[in-house]
Amino acid sequence: MKAVMKLQPGHDNMSLENIPVPEVTGDLVKIKVAYTGICGTDIHTFTGEYRNAKTPVVLGHEFSGVVVEVGSGVKKVKVGDRVTSETTFTTCGECEYCLEKDYNLCSNRKGIGTQVNGSMAEYVVSREESVHVLSDSISLKAAALTEPLACCVHAALEKTSISKEDKVLIFGPGPIGLLQAQVVKAQGAFVILAGITKDKPRLELAKSLGVDVIVDVLEENLEEVVLKHTNGYGVDKVFECSGAVPALNQGLPLVKKKGTFVQVGIFASKMNPLDQESIVQRELTYVGTRSQKPSSWHLALKLLEDQKIDADKMITKIVPLDEWRRGFEAVMGGNEIKVIIES
Repeated sequence: MKAVMKLQPGHDNMSLENIPVPEVTGDLVKIKVAYTGICGTDIHTFTGEYRNAKTPVVLGHEFSGVVVEVGSGVKKVKVGDRVTSETTFTTCGECEYCLEKDYNLCSNRKGIGTQVNGSMAEYVVSREESVHVLSDSISLKAAALTEPLACCVHAALEKTSISKEDKVLIFGPGPIGLLQAQVVKAQGAFVILAGITKDKPRLELAKSLGVDVIVDVLEENLEEVVLKHTNGYGVDKVFECSGAVPALNQGLPLVKKKGTFVQVGIFASKMNPLDQESIVQRELTYVGTRSQKPSSWHLALKLLEDQKIDADKMITKIVPLDEWRRGFEAVMGGNEIKVIIES
């Protein structure tokens, strides 16, 4: 089968290879891939900034497809099911995080598309526990966005909570920021989304997705906008989805005293300057959120099923598997919202 592989560490070192179709045994499920989203971590892998635990490896971890074969130990998933899958392939099953199904925190976890072969291929294999059968109301295209949506659900509904009275500020109108905004809006909250001038098309899309206020921080005074909409108090919660240090430090003093700041985006550097005074003096809760876990997927799929998330508007380019490189270049060009590969 055809598969997009990272052959060795470093910049690029990627190509479309012909490899054997994976086999299934035990609790494994073979899926004919329909669509795979190109994630920011896939781009970081391409550039060599993200070091995989294992190469060569097939990339891809945001996907949907149809089950074509199951192992002898599979009990619920059947051939013909339309599915998506969590990225967890194996865990230790013994640590306190595994016992609580916080698989995203297991130190021995192996993920699809990073440590084991992923979905930028004709077929991918996942364990039954990670596979979710789709309801009829969820398209295969939309289902390919379940993984990033689950990350946003984990951030907003599990690491903190959202009420309809909340005023929320989100930094970064990329795919994660736009999904984060929709998750928050689905709870009835008021959302302000901040970006920069080059983000104008994404900010305009955000308005069509239900965001209440969009702000170009290079042209408008974000502090004035926030205080105007919060009676001078600041927002109840901030979700920093850009991974930009200036956004982090711009956002901290805009949180209402006793409010919550959730760090969703990943920074390029491990150590960064931080406005600790705002955290201390405003008695803020600063929250880290990593990836997603099984419960996040159930919530994410319910949002898709209830049509609270408009995935179709976010998918702006589809490329065939043979043209994966054109898809990667489109993401790096910055003019698309979400690029997916059709297998």
